[in-house]
Amino acid sequence: MFANVTDPAVIVPLAAALAIGLGSLGPALGIGMAVRGAMEALGRNPEAEGAIRITMIIGAALAEAVAIYAFVIAIVIAFVL
Repeated sequence: MFANVTDPAVIVPLAAALAIGLGSLGPALGIGMAVRGAMEALGRNPEAEGAIRITMIIGAALAEAVAIYAFVIAIVIAFVL
């Protein structure tokens, strides 16, 4: 009636979903905190908008790279294993 829990047909999609879900949680929080910090900094010092924006975009790109790594791992789990 129910599939065996050790059956790869059950484990592989679950592992891929957990990899991308948990792997993108940290970058999502990090990017949100970076944007919040940039908005607070702009509120305090609007003249520094250019420098704040560039720094925020670089930081967000580095955080997004971690989510891309998690996506790659999820794809490998889903299609190779």
